[in-house]
Amino acid sequence: MPVRKASAVWNGGLKGGSGSFKGDSGLSGAYNFGSRFENGSGSNPEELLAAAEAACFSMALGAALERSGTPATKIETAAGCTIEKVGDAFTITRIALTVNATVPKVDRAAFDRIVQETKVNCPVSKALKAVDIQVQATLT
Repeated sequence: MPVRKASAVWNGGLKGGSGSFKGDSGLSGAYNFGSRFENGSGSNPEELLAAAEAACFSMALGAALERSGTPATKIETAAGCTIEKVGDAFTITRIALTVNATVPKVDRAAFDRIVQETKVNCPVSKALKAVDIQVQATLT
């Protein structure tokens, strides 16, 4: 199985420092205290987790729907990853997914069941078991 790689560099202290990351695919970005814990410009690890969860969930849901005999024609997933101070430490507390799926020939109950199974079983969700993952799914 493939090993996906990325690296990061951080320079300086927490509030005055800055960093960057780069993945083997060319994905890259810069981050700092403001972009991570405030609303400053730049990227942050939580954005990367949100993207990973959205991408993995969409693909896993597509696979699960296909296995059930009701393949989707389109799945769009937006993810919001929340980091907040819990006690003395910052903690990633929640990832909220908003899913819009176009799935001909599936009933709502089956779709909802498959969405919930996917939330538990997609590989990124499994890796993030300590995080509250919430899903709001719309079927069209």
